[in-house]
Amino acid sequence: MTERSPALQILAVYGTRPEAIKMAPVVAALKRRPEAFAVRVCATGQHREMLDQAQELLGLRPDLDLRLMRHDQTLNGLASAAVAAMDEVLAAESPDWLLVQGDTTTAMAASLAAFHRRVRVGHIEAGLRTGDLGHPFPEEANRRVIDLLAACLFAPTERARQALLAEGCAAERVHVVGNTVIDALRTISEGLAGPPPERPEVLITVHRRESFGAPLRGIFAALRQLAEAFPAFDWLYPVHPNPNVRGPAHEILGGLPNLQLHEPFDYRELVRRLMRCRFVLTDSGGLQEEAPTFGKPVLVLRETTERPEGIAAGVARLVGTGREAIVAEASRLLASEEAWQDMARAVNPYGDGRAGERIAAILGGEPWTPFAPPHP
Repeated sequence: MTERSPALQILAVYGTRPEAIKMAPVVAALKRRPEAFAVRVCATGQHREMLDQAQELLGLRPDLDLRLMRHDQTLNGLASAAVAAMDEVLAAESPDWLLVQGDTTTAMAASLAAFHRRVRVGHIEAGLRTGDLGHPFPEEANRRVIDLLAACLFAPTERARQALLAEGCAAERVHVVGNTVIDALRTISEGLAGPPPERPEVLITVHRRESFGAPLRGIFAALRQLAEAFPAFDWLYPVHPNPNVRGPAHEILGGLPNLQLHEPFDYRELVRRLMRCRFVLTDSGGLQEEAPTFGKPVLVLRETTERPEGIAAGVARLVGTGREAIVAEASRLLASEEAWQDMARAVNPYGDGRAGERIAAILGGEPWTPFAPPHP
């Protein structure tokens, strides 16, 4: 029988592109210290093509790929398959720690499987809350379950830490480390700055499950009205492959000369477009965190957000999914230089690029300094 290494055995699990992007800095920080950590990486394949792009870009090479994605897979189907598959992985790997990121079905199922195996769970990006289990769905429920099960909670901000303490989490379990997406963003953005576009651009991302149906159609109606009212701007929308998004997007937004419906950008191209755009219209959590690094105002196309720090800092605004509100707020940023300048401040309340190193220090029992955002 092979003798077990004295290094801590870490199993890092992810299933979607955002998870991979945010997990990569942690894996890199742990692998820089092979004397302390033996790291294995497991991809569930909850997403496939978009996940593969991110892994290649960030140098992630999974030791295990569970390939769980199925056509028209239900949440329950994915969750049950992920729990069963992760149970087998945990039995074979016997890690000291399972690391999960965020609030996906992969992260929740892996955490539950680890809990059943009495494996300690470390939750990266713990403590985000809207207070509404339906928004975002199913993410709000997923992250609450993970935080309940986790032995170590890596909160991105002090607000997230306070949310966890208010729910009764022991203070010694909670650590404010910043958001690892800022680590990844700083790495990817190096050397990407280029000449400005010939025409000013607005970047759009819309894909959230709770917006399917009438809310999504309202968002798209607003985008069409804006594109028609401001023809001097190019409106760039990389359309999510989910048919609940793709169908209405092409139906409502197709045929506009200044609104470009793209296939999903890989992460490098998304960052490049983010760096050069005028502002962002999005329901994405990641872009709410990333855009302030480059001083890009964010209009959040959701009814609630678990990332209120950007709103408090004045670099983001929650506008909902109603057509009139979206048109009004976007028009204000397009027509008023003063309104745009008021939000276009490169102050990022979410991270400083050192979250991965903090997490490695915590797992290794070493001294570290909590993340504190800069003052505006």
